Order: sequence, then structure tokens, then C-alpha cells
Amino acid sequence: MSGKEKKVRKGKVVSDKMDKTVVVEVERKQQHKLYKRVINRTSRFKAHDEENECNEGDVVEITETRPISKQKRWRVTEILRKAK
Repeated sequence: MSGKEKKVRKGKVVSDKMDKTVVVEVERKQQHKLYKRVINRTSRFKAHDEENECNEGDVVEITETRPISKQKRWRVTEILRKAK
């Protein structure tokens, strides 16, 4: 293994209105420190989609990459499930 491993996340496309960009919402479960309840936390990432092939509702895999623009630091690597 040479170098650092890139971060990989799975999430749902919530917006595809921009050109070559999608907004991906990633959900993770986290335990509350005091009450020990499981809480859903969501993060939204802007990801680069070169061919504009992602649609709203698709489940995609995104990988961390070099900065593409002011807010884009992720790239869509594959579409895991298409929306109905």
C-alpha cells in the first residue's frame, strides 16, 4: 500500500440541477454520548458527475478527490442503484 487510502461514501442523490454536479446526502448512525440512543446524522456533499448520468433518488458511491471547485471535493465513482 502506497500513500493514503481515499475516503469512500455511499449516499443518495438529492439534487441534480447543476451541470456536472450532484448533491449527495450521506447518512450515518451515531450513538449519543450521554443517553446512548442511536441518532441519524446526515452530511451533504457536492460531487463531480462528468457525464451527467446521475438522477435524483439514485444511490451512488463517491470518492474523495482533489478540489475540483470551491465546494467540490468528491467524485461519483459508480451508480449503485437507479431511482424508479
